[in-house]
Amino acid sequence: MSQIVRSGLIQCSNPINDESVPVAQIQQAMVDKHIPYIEEAAKRGVQILCLQEIFNGPYFCPSQSTRWYDAAEPIPDGPTTRLFQELAKKHGMAIVVPLYEEAMRGVYYNTAAVIDADGKYLGKYRKQHIPQTGGFWEKYFFKPGDGGYPVFKTQFATIGVYICYDRHFPEGARALGLNGAEIVYNPSATVASQSQYLWKLEQPAHAVANGYYVGAINRVGTEAPWNIGRFYGTSYFVNPRGQIIAEASEYNDELVVADLDLSQIDEVRKVWQFYRDRRPEAYAELVKY
Repeated sequence: MSQIVRSGLIQCSNPINDESVPVAQIQQAMVDKHIPYIEEAAKRGVQILCLQEIFNGPYFCPSQSTRWYDAAEPIPDGPTTRLFQELAKKHGMAIVVPLYEEAMRGVYYNTAAVIDADGKYLGKYRKQHIPQTGGFWEKYFFKPGDGGYPVFKTQFATIGVYICYDRHFPEGARALGLNGAEIVYNPSATVASQSQYLWKLEQPAHAVANGYYVGAINRVGTEAPWNIGRFYGTSYFVNPRGQIIAEASEYNDELVVADLDLSQIDEVRKVWQFYRDRRPEAYAELVKY
């Protein structure tokens, strides 16, 4: 018997590429740009919606400017989480909201807040793996996540979040499956020169190895003044068989929607018994170094 969940992903370009503009004004412009897509998702019957990494601003990590610390806010007590609690309740839609989190003065995380369809805040995931390489100076802005790999029981499905660079690490993807995730969302900000060839390799592999759906989100366009490359969009859903079932374009602001049949998880796991046959007692060397 099918168990259909309709899910959506929003990929969006930054409308203000000007560092002279106040941070709060840039953030408001990004929120305002997302609202019509959220309304469209509601009209199309989306039940779980996920936005891109640090959705309410540019991907500022090519810089090492303290001005971007002003983009951080508390979760769940900040204004953006509260706004999205209202939107989730209004539309009866669970929403994954990736934000720059201020945990305390001087302590910041790359985080996603998870809000259920009745507006209830369910919790957050803090990005575990923080890159530090040319154009991606994330350790300047973020501490590594300290909350493990939680899953969130929304009204429609049990979901997990794995943010951008996390997707290169199979360990957390497996932990999310072991914790009961049926859908894993990976909000990202990644450019063509860096990772495009991996974009459709790693996440379908996670979906197959763990027998769940993955929703992969990437922003689009280029962002001045850093110009580290073109964010190539191509947000997509992949099923537990590793098949891409819905996909956005490389260049356009877009909402991609797919019907995810959760009964397929059981069908796949009855054939590929990876959870039965895994050997954790044989993997001690993985954590020795």
